Amino acid sequence: MPWVPAAVVVADTLVVAGARSPGWWATVAYAVAVVGAVLLRRRLAPAAFVVAVGLALVSGVGVVLLAWSAYGAGRAVVGRSGGAVVVGAVVGGLVGQVALQPADGPVVRTVVSAVTTYLVFAVLPLLAGRYLAQHERLVRHLRWSRDLVADRERLDERLRIARAMHDSLGHRLSLVSVQAAALEVADDLPDRHRQAVGQLAGAARGALDELYDLVGTLRGAVPGSAAPGIEAVDGLVAGQRAAGVPVTLVSSGVPGRVGALAGEAAYRVVEEGLTNAAKHAPGRPVTVSLAWEPDSVLVRVTNPVDGARSAGGPGGFGLAGLDERVLAADGMLRHGRTGDGFSVLAMLPTVPPDLEPARPATRRTVTLGGAIAVSILVVVLLAMVTGVRT
Repeated sequence: MPWVPAAVVVADTLVVAGARSPGWWATVAYAVAVVGAVLLRRRLAPAAFVVAVGLALVSGVGVVLLAWSAYGAGRAVVGRSGGAVVVGAVVGGLVGQVALQPADGPVVRTVVSAVTTYLVFAVLPLLAGRYLAQHERLVRHLRWSRDLVADRERLDERLRIARAMHDSLGHRLSLVSVQAAALEVADDLPDRHRQAVGQLAGAARGALDELYDLVGTLRGAVPGSAAPGIEAVDGLVAGQRAAGVPVTLVSSGVPGRVGALAGEAAYRVVEEGLTNAAKHAPGRPVTVSLAWEPDSVLVRVTNPVDGARSAGGPGGFGLAGLDERVLAADGMLRHGRTGDGFSVLAMLPTVPPDLEPARPATRRTVTLGGAIAVSILVVVLLAMVTGVRT
């Protein structure tokens, strides 16, 4: 909700102004710091949590920003570096809360009160945000697993159909072809009938060849087969260049990981685009681009076309089948004229980074968390020395 950040700034500033009664300049400076932490939370939630912990230690009562930023950090942290920053801030803030308690009262009661307050306004929102983030990640993982199971079932069904066609229809067509060939070489067959039988034999052999091609296509989708993926686009483009087609491959962004269906769909998009370009604009330059986004990859094939050649458009069953393949991979396909050229564009999903297997913490991660904790303790010491927090 867009009004929440503004409400956090106002509420936290009013709480500090009412409880600590600082001067107007100190109140304005604190409000500016809170605004900075709120703006920082949009892009770097762990860093905003560190700032909120420091402001809470300095002010002693700035818990509104602390709770809100802790919840946001719990929702946003997915990597080891972010986790180290959050853990370091939690440890440093807890030690700082204990160190800043006055020594003239009951020590145990004071420490317990400080720790309880810190747990309620910092650790509890952090854990709540982390729980919701893990829940959403689990839901995405279950959906991803469900899609994989559905894809496996579709592939198994295609294999079953391929077997049935090969065993039944292939056998019958083979018999028709053999019987037609036997009639074709018979001595007592009239010439008029021999010609018809020859056409029948040729049709049967052609149908049998097409059947075997179709069965091979269906079997090509079996799990474990060497279906080309997006990593094979470079080789495809290189093969077109070797054949004399002027193809330019442009890649931008940080490459991510794509699933098997999305990778094969990306390869087929490039393959179909190059085929259409060779058919409708032979010898003209073709541009293949791969634009990597945080959660998707954009695959585009663009080529100039002649008006006379493209009157009917480069579409057909190839693009229709390509659209079905892209949709099966949870992607989106667009194709059509773009100025004086023709473009085929597909947007395909990449595997979310938080579905990658977790890796153990390294020395660098631990060092980062320790540095954050020490930095917060330095802020605490400065607050004690300068008298900002007594």
